[in-house]
Amino acid sequence: MIKKKFDYDKYLRKNTLPHIWCPGCGDGIILKSLIRAIDKCGYDKNDVVITSGIGCASRLPGYVDFNTIHTTHGRALTFAIGIKMFKPRLKVITISGDGDALAIGGNHFIHAARRNIDISLIVFNNYTYGMTGGQASPTQPKGSFSTTTPFGSIESPFDVCNLAQAAGATWVGRSTSYHAVQLEKLIVDALNHKGFSVLDVITNCHISYGRRNKMKSPVEMIEYQKEKAVNARTAQNMSAEDLAGKFKTGILYEKKDSPEYSEEYHKVLESLKTK
Repeated sequence: MIKKKFDYDKYLRKNTLPHIWCPGCGDGIILKSLIRAIDKCGYDKNDVVITSGIGCASRLPGYVDFNTIHTTHGRALTFAIGIKMFKPRLKVITISGDGDALAIGGNHFIHAARRNIDISLIVFNNYTYGMTGGQASPTQPKGSFSTTTPFGSIESPFDVCNLAQAAGATWVGRSTSYHAVQLEKLIVDALNHKGFSVLDVITNCHISYGRRNKMKSPVEMIEYQKEKAVNARTAQNMSAEDLAGKFKTGILYEKKDSPEYSEEYHKVLESLKTK
């Protein structure tokens, strides 16, 4: 039996292609995984809204045929929250780079998490501001190099997943652009979760980050992801020493019984009508 070829075309705005991403960029892999996940969830295209801010990753909404909005730097979640509050039935997804989400957008990130609003945030985490010159982002590994840290970063990076969980997100996961099959499954799980879900995707920018850190090709950066990733279940049986320098992948945290913000808000509105 011949397996039917997946039809990406019905989810793409082909008039906006070709895309702007560099050859070998991991963003294209994440785009395909997102499309496949949305298809697997069975959402009507008219019921899906994707917001983004500024940066390489944030160009994704322009290529997909859903309700999309390309917003200002760091504000993708604020627009997403407004949409979700006005029309709670919509499936709202936010695409954001590590700088967009955690630097200028960091305050919005933690408050969206603490509210537990039903939005899925996918962070394209490539350790750099790839579009604007290769500056250091909040997730850049300590000791690594960028245009703003030419002698090596002395700052401790944010762990996206630890930050999300500490701030109140009720679903937290991580994958990479290498682990495409796992990535698709995790996006499906994040989209099906009721509450604020955060998926950290380690992806490659071999132009702005890799070539400054002895990984000049996409292949070298993909191999880095493969070598450094450890499945969360496997990590349970590993020592802290063995996990040093690596990152966990899979579902890292999940809580299903927390109230969702937009539902709680509309309950208050309904209660006011009876007074």
